[in-house]
Amino acid sequence: MKGKKFYSGIATALLASSIALTGCSFSSGDSGGDSEGEEASGDAVTVDVFQFKVEFKDQFEELVSMYEEENPDVNINVKTVGGGNDYGASLKTSFSSGEEPDIFNVGGPTSVDEYEKYLADLSDTEAAGAALEGTLTSVKRDDQILGLPFNQEGYGLLYNKKVFEEAGINPDEIKTMDDLEGAVETLNSKKDELGIKAPFAFPAKEKWVMGNHLANAYLADEFNHDVMEAYEADTVEFAMGDQMKRFTDLQNDNSIQPTLSLDYSQQVEEHFSLGNVAMIQQGNWVYNTIASMDEEFAQNNVGLLPIPVEGYEGSIPVGVPNYWVVNKESGEEVVQASKDFLDWMYTSDTGKKFVTEEFKFIPAYEGYEDQEIADPISQEIYNYAKEGNTLGWVFLGAPTAWTEDALGVAMQEYIAGDITWEEVEQQATKAWEDARQ
Repeated sequence: MKGKKFYSGIATALLASSIALTGCSFSSGDSGGDSEGEEASGDAVTVDVFQFKVEFKDQFEELVSMYEEENPDVNINVKTVGGGNDYGASLKTSFSSGEEPDIFNVGGPTSVDEYEKYLADLSDTEAAGAALEGTLTSVKRDDQILGLPFNQEGYGLLYNKKVFEEAGINPDEIKTMDDLEGAVETLNSKKDELGIKAPFAFPAKEKWVMGNHLANAYLADEFNHDVMEAYEADTVEFAMGDQMKRFTDLQNDNSIQPTLSLDYSQQVEEHFSLGNVAMIQQGNWVYNTIASMDEEFAQNNVGLLPIPVEGYEGSIPVGVPNYWVVNKESGEEVVQASKDFLDWMYTSDTGKKFVTEEFKFIPAYEGYEDQEIADPISQEIYNYAKEGNTLGWVFLGAPTAWTEDALGVAMQEYIAGDITWEEVEQQATKAWEDARQ
């Protein structure tokens, strides 16, 4: 398995189937954990976790509680910031306020650069040894491994199967932008009888939806689908900028309005899960949220369409969204306890079962051959990856904060009518080049 790239490695691994926080202080009440560890031992080790993935917050805290029961001398506190909140800004606030976490998340090579002085070498962990080929590229520095992959994720257009069927739309026939625009035209013409308010819910309030994921689909080819090539690039050319504009316009013009006030939670929970729209641009990470709203809908009625990219029709972006890192300044005992927890989460029988069944993760590690893919969205992504129909996950190689603070902001200005698309590209290109000076 180690000889295979991680995009196709999913198949082998699963053969059987940011508002800045005010005072980011940690307390034993932050997670599902309690003071049980301290009752068991006066010398309990406390590990503070600061993580971004709101979609599995409850499940993660449940797993933490299970670990604490097995390890009564370890107390783990969890702080979760993400979704509509700015994790990056909140993490900086945590460090600047003297409340540095022991375990936190970084997104890729630029984030590793930003926090490298804090990052412990995780080469000696079982999880690092089990990571699929290619998943550690972003977090390697010299002979050290500075992060452990969360999982693998993929994204595209999630669609309501029932609405498509009632509209007479065959998703298998949607390959190109022309095809997608035709489907949107049909949906618009039948909104009343279909019971939808619009074809899309486009959350333009969320810079990451546009600057990270939408843009990535059209920038991946420019960097040969290689995050490290993007990381080393002095400029960005927007070679597929016209396609990117066309896809942005299609979503924005055919969405619940006003899009600049529409956030992630509204998109997923209020509009898609409740059947108000036919499609949203998201990935498998939303499954738990949709299931919490309507489990039957999540399990049986959500399909995945690739974002139409010329030359890559029928492919979806797949990659590692984030990494766990350990703060080496936390002290030897805490660092070891942090490594032990991460190892347990990804390599123990209990952890592996929880990661697949409760987190609904597509694992980025070997040793999951006897685990089944837990949800239909992840299953579809697995199928794309198994067949090699994937695009690169390059946006994590962009300059620090570029995707949101430069490109995302410019796209919002474009949607507001304040600048042209040409100016979007000009502003974003200048910001990239300035950052790489």
